Amino acid sequence: MNHGTGHREAAAHGPSHHEMMVADFRRRFWVSLIVTVPILLLSPGLRGPLHLEALAFPGDNWLILALAAFVYGWGGLPFLRGAVREIFSRQPAMMTLIAVAISAAFLYSAAVVIGVRGTVFFWELATLVDIMLLGHWLEMRSVMGASRALEELARLMPDEAHLLDEQGNVHEVPLAELGVGDRVLIRPGEKVPIDGKVAKGASAVNEAMLTGESTPVEKAAGDAVIGGSINGEGSLEVMVEKTGADTYLSQVIDLVRQAQESRSRSQDLADRAAFVLTLTALSVGAVTLAAWLLLGRDFQFALGRSITVMVITCPHALGLAIPLVVAVSTALGAKSGLLIRDRTAFERSRTVNAVVFDKTGTLTEGRFGVNGIWTFADVSENDLLRRVASLESRSQHPIAQGIVRSANERGLALPALEDFTSIPGKGVEGTVEGRHLMVVSPGYLSEQGHSAPSVDTQGRPLTLVYVLEGKKPLGALGLADVVREESREAVAGLRALGIKAVMITGDNDTVAKWVAEDLELDEYFAGVLPEHKAKRVKELQEQGLVVGMVGDGVNDAPALVQADVGVAIGAGTDVAIESADIVLVQNDPRNVLDLFSLSRATWSKMVQNLGWATGYNLIAVPLAAGVAASAGIVLSPAVGAALMSASTIIVAINARLLRARRTMV
Repeated sequence: MNHGTGHREAAAHGPSHHEMMVADFRRRFWVSLIVTVPILLLSPGLRGPLHLEALAFPGDNWLILALAAFVYGWGGLPFLRGAVREIFSRQPAMMTLIAVAISAAFLYSAAVVIGVRGTVFFWELATLVDIMLLGHWLEMRSVMGASRALEELARLMPDEAHLLDEQGNVHEVPLAELGVGDRVLIRPGEKVPIDGKVAKGASAVNEAMLTGESTPVEKAAGDAVIGGSINGEGSLEVMVEKTGADTYLSQVIDLVRQAQESRSRSQDLADRAAFVLTLTALSVGAVTLAAWLLLGRDFQFALGRSITVMVITCPHALGLAIPLVVAVSTALGAKSGLLIRDRTAFERSRTVNAVVFDKTGTLTEGRFGVNGIWTFADVSENDLLRRVASLESRSQHPIAQGIVRSANERGLALPALEDFTSIPGKGVEGTVEGRHLMVVSPGYLSEQGHSAPSVDTQGRPLTLVYVLEGKKPLGALGLADVVREESREAVAGLRALGIKAVMITGDNDTVAKWVAEDLELDEYFAGVLPEHKAKRVKELQEQGLVVGMVGDGVNDAPALVQADVGVAIGAGTDVAIESADIVLVQNDPRNVLDLFSLSRATWSKMVQNLGWATGYNLIAVPLAAGVAASAGIVLSPAVGAALMSASTIIVAINARLLRARRTMV
């Protein structure tokens, strides 16, 4: 099987291990609950209050023992098995506590039936097992819901593709049979089956489920498409470029799974707290038993208090406090275009107080755009631009492409071009609308003995080209690297969060200063070689700043590693950038704000869950031990189990509420 289809096929072929566990707990709960009904009706301790003495019959205690043995042995089996695993791994935790509690209740009650003097705990045992099974079932459903993003991602891929042979015939083939270089047909409305490049056709493709970008992206020959996106109204022929584990979706799924399974400092803290709480519960349970016996109370009462203490102190909520939040936040991040590769770095990003941006391709678009137009004759700016764009449309030079792109952005129709000629290193010339035009550099004018007409660039570091008709200058265009509009919002957002915005670039000081002032950055470093960017990041760290570095993940790799949090932006289909802790799918610096917002909200939920999972014991444990028994407040083991399960469910619900707080600032 092709590795890249593994995730999809795993989702399509039968239930997962987690789903089977959920089903198992559900089945055990309902069966045990049914068996619990006759146990309740026949229990001596309940027959009197419920006026059910008529149900008593000789030997009914042996029937109750048999029913309770079934609930204990079959219903409680997951807890008994879990306790064995925890003991052998020397990590006693919640399963050990539950197993000790139900075993003590069952064995003591069985001994009473056999002949030992005392009172049975059968109905308490049965209801305790029922509530524990119900709590585990609901908790596992919450976990499965939080992690369902992986299944949703896997289902994005279709099962088959329309393979085109050399004669143009269409064959339906499984994705696993596609290879690099194959050509596939994508009809209107269908899902793109694989990563590739458009060979023929044009359409708008919806990539929202993959990148978070809601606006359909226009695709034509030469454009890349991502498997899992949805084709619009046109037909596309796509050349397969990536298969298996190399595809974008496979890498996203792997990154999400790794992040959800990765351990963090918070998780380690929760695990240590759960271990300590388990030992505390066992110790307090034993002390409670001994204390009530020494105070003269009967063994039944003392055992009931001890079992309740152990049950109510179960660190189940503590065990889920962090994993549930991790699962929810990672899934949210993936849906928003934030791929978290390092959980510790993600948690640390909430403390970042300085963000260093690479300039080219991050704060700017990394391409030329027309930033100024000057006319020296009777011609409008748009007329000048469309004629120059027509002339430059035959050139592949970055400046020429920037001029053509700017004309297209203004919606200008380009006139026909004739007699095009390139002047190597100097410019181009040709006939547009019957007029012979030249677009040349200032250096060309100097070589020809002409002085370049002066233009007021208002201090902007622009690259100038002049437009001549014959020897007469018609105008000039000023080009510069285009500053992203999104960058302005990103910098303003960081300022609102109290985070310092810094730019680092290899450009000269004039260009760097202009961009820094335009974006109102706090600081900038100019003329920095790629290998020296990490040094600049370290200098900021030595000032006591927690630094996040945002770059393209290639030239910026050393700086991304040096930073406290490394963020690769504009990953496109190349998501596995090893140097980054977090990958932003979209080429949008505003997503950095989403990162910090999600990190802060995630941390808040972790703290809330840890606080609730441990804090409620301060009240519950003393009550379980019986300190308020003189006031008539005595918690049974079943009530203790209900309180413990309720605390766990509260933790699960609180984690899911993170979805409603995605934009916490």
